[in-house]
Amino acid sequence: MIYRVGYDIQKPSMVDVAANCRKVLERISQEAKAKRDLIQAPVQWHMIGHLQRNKVRVALNLFDLIESLDSVELARELDKEGKRRGKAVRAFVEVNLAGEESKSGIAREKVAALLQEAGALSHVRVEGLMAVPPFREDLEKVRPYFRSLREMQADLMALKIPNVDLKELSMGMTHDYPVAVEEGATLVRIGTAIFGPRE
Repeated sequence: MIYRVGYDIQKPSMVDVAANCRKVLERISQEAKAKRDLIQAPVQWHMIGHLQRNKVRVALNLFDLIESLDSVELARELDKEGKRRGKAVRAFVEVNLAGEESKSGIAREKVAALLQEAGALSHVRVEGLMAVPPFREDLEKVRPYFRSLREMQADLMALKIPNVDLKELSMGMTHDYPVAVEEGATLVRIGTAIFGPRE
């Protein structure tokens, strides 16, 4: 399970996070380092949200895994920084399942080509797919999006692309994670259910 930490870092409930979770999601921001300093437990930090290429070095100073790889250009920049550090960069490809203009992520029909390019890079390791489908009150209406990501995962794994091991499916949040898990999610993003609504 992943906890999304987009909340007031002074709240006592942050102690619960340090005690119980193993993966924490955060957007790149000035608060990210403060939150890392606050949570001393051995957790993995995953970055979500669009990553600009000129912010790659900053992001890799803060995060263990990038969940928002969405272009060949970004993959090359991650590879360049990985070479400089002498360590492969771990990443998930973010897929824009519904083609929503308000969301980042690569179009589903371009994912295979991105993986082929990323797989040829020496310092990038793609470990999964991530997606945030459209919000639906009726969870059965969001199920097809989760299912399509799982099916995409299977199709892409069959290609056996070097340096690509799509073992993780990061999908599902507080309101729809039960359906996401039913459809194969290995990582779910829980925030509101733990911390309450954002203020």
